[in-house]
Amino acid sequence: MSKKSKKTYKALSNVLKKEITEVFIASPQRQLNYKQLSKTLGITDKREKELVRDLLLQLVKENKLKETSRGKYELELSSGVIPQIKDTYVTGIVDMKQSGKAYVISDEVVDDILIGSNNTNRALHGDTVKVYLFPKRKRRKLEGQIIEVVKRAQSYFVGTVQVSKHYAFLIPDKQSMPVDIFIPKEALNKAVNGIKAVAKIVEWPERAKNPFGEIVKVLGKGGSNEVEIQSIMVDFGLPLFFDENVEKAAEKIPETISKEEISKRRDFRDTVCFTIDPPDAKDFDDALSLKKLDNGHWEVGVHIADVAHYVKPNTPLDKVAYERGTSVYLVDRVIPMLPEKLSNKVCSLRPNEDKLCFSAVFEMDDEAKVYKTWFGKTIICSDKRFDYDQVQDIIEKAEGPYADSVLKLDKLAKKLRAQRFKKGAMAFETTEVKFVLDDDGKPVQVLIKESKDAHKLVEDFMLLANRKVAEFAGKSAKGEKQKPFLYRVHDAPPQEKLNNFSEFVKKLGYDVRVKTRKSTINSMNKILKDVMGKGEEHLVNTLAIRTMSKAVYTHENIGHYGLAFDYYTHFTSPIRRYPDLVVHRLLHTYLLGKQPDKGLQLEKIGRHTSDCERIAVEAERASVKYKQIEYLADKIGQTFNGLISGVSKWGIYVEIEGNKCEGMIRYNDIDNDFYYLDEDNYCAVGQRYGHTYKLGDKIKIKVKKADLIKKHLDFILADD
Repeated sequence: MSKKSKKTYKALSNVLKKEITEVFIASPQRQLNYKQLSKTLGITDKREKELVRDLLLQLVKENKLKETSRGKYELELSSGVIPQIKDTYVTGIVDMKQSGKAYVISDEVVDDILIGSNNTNRALHGDTVKVYLFPKRKRRKLEGQIIEVVKRAQSYFVGTVQVSKHYAFLIPDKQSMPVDIFIPKEALNKAVNGIKAVAKIVEWPERAKNPFGEIVKVLGKGGSNEVEIQSIMVDFGLPLFFDENVEKAAEKIPETISKEEISKRRDFRDTVCFTIDPPDAKDFDDALSLKKLDNGHWEVGVHIADVAHYVKPNTPLDKVAYERGTSVYLVDRVIPMLPEKLSNKVCSLRPNEDKLCFSAVFEMDDEAKVYKTWFGKTIICSDKRFDYDQVQDIIEKAEGPYADSVLKLDKLAKKLRAQRFKKGAMAFETTEVKFVLDDDGKPVQVLIKESKDAHKLVEDFMLLANRKVAEFAGKSAKGEKQKPFLYRVHDAPPQEKLNNFSEFVKKLGYDVRVKTRKSTINSMNKILKDVMGKGEEHLVNTLAIRTMSKAVYTHENIGHYGLAFDYYTHFTSPIRRYPDLVVHRLLHTYLLGKQPDKGLQLEKIGRHTSDCERIAVEAERASVKYKQIEYLADKIGQTFNGLISGVSKWGIYVEIEGNKCEGMIRYNDIDNDFYYLDEDNYCAVGQRYGHTYKLGDKIKIKVKKADLIKKHLDFILADD
């Protein structure tokens, strides 16, 4: 080849290489071979096609492309060849599906981002990742490719050990874990075939399909309550115990209160005071007091355990409380934020015991108008430990211990509630699944607990205290510098999500107007009331909650959309929530006329505790789901009444009336027709006879299978 020819060839190669790269950048999700690429570039010459093939191999060596299958190539996003265009990259959390595809939930975009199974880049469920967004196509979901795992959500996984001749695998329990973990024989650490164990991922070689791990803890045979609940705890990264130094620090705390400390506090021991909690509660962190004033007004005290008096910053107790972030309430146990010495004894407002509190005291009239507010350190002695059922009984019968105080507080609470809804608060009604367990932890009964007046009485006064504390700290006098503070905020929902929700419920026969905040709240509250007791209740409630933004802890106040408060915080549960402990410290500092430590990182605390809260909620749901499956495990073949709660391409979801256990009837188990999903109308339609199964339909089912390993319930239609 002459010098001139070589020069021409080199120039052509450079031009083609640039053009090839640009084609892949324009369509990063496409996989192309050299023939498809040549056609895209308009190349027909045979020698130029050969050059394209050679250049593809060069670009692979340069780590700008990767060969996905023989002769097919795709952009290697980790190479950084894509220019950093604004809004092209976002960061979010992975929601992994069993199929291997995923969604990334990001605050930077309205819709969840669909990630194909070949574009997950070894990310796992819950990981924080960086995503490259593909160009948006009409009527298609927002799609992208994970290019970097910023932070792993977990390294430890629970599953069943499967041992073969030369190696083993841990088959994870979590359906959201799309791959098994390869375990070398020497890393089994006495685990045997079929046993439940915990594996730690130690590495994930670039070319390996599976991560490599080692067994770090053998749990035991699957199916027992202790093994399965511990599995949930490990899956969500929850601690199994407190370190020895933390327990020792707790034991050193005195249970007696000195006269000197009492003298510094406002004394409420002669005022009628009581706690109201669930029947099985052990930590009582709030109490209410009531006293009639000479001017005819009422003095209502909201007394909160003074945890900050005992837990000082940067001590072992403070560090473990920050690390845990919150107490976690699983079906059969509590994983406390603080050791039992504090949570169940020293800081628990047990009856007939003197206890240190931080209180919010309100002077109000019969219409619950607040005239004066006082915050400060107090000492109380609870006269009575009520549970919710006892208080509900007093409200309904207008008689019982301290009935006058209970009934007055109930009337005032109802006035506060009416004020809140008049200002535009959301009226989400929640139900709670409770289990009666035998001595082995097996559920023998399922109860549905609804929020009644007794629950709302406590809630309304806690909301008042939280709001007033936030107002005190957040409202600045003219010319006064804004005080550093930790708020509980709830942003307005994105308009696009509201529009999508409105379109969805319209197909179910409901109307939601989303033009203004007032019309949105009014119509949303109406629909939440209208769906109560219907088959679509669970789905509509779930979608309504998903439409809303998530409430979080932050140092930047934007108000609370759902409660219609301009200022809101969490002050009322420092035994079980770290943000409340921080708020107690800040409030006390400001009452003393001082400023907080400049090193206090409120933004970091808010972000961390919001994450802890999310994990706790997911773990609690997982324990409830497990117990529901366990409850039905010995009821195979039994018939129940249910309501269709959802439809999918695989089958119909049915929620059993009375216990809220949800399972699936698969289409291939319905033998009277071939059914398909009608997505637009949220129903399953028989292809031959046109019979439909739609949301809200009443239906009879039989329990076909209760899979405790996969955490799945299968139903079949019961003969009518």
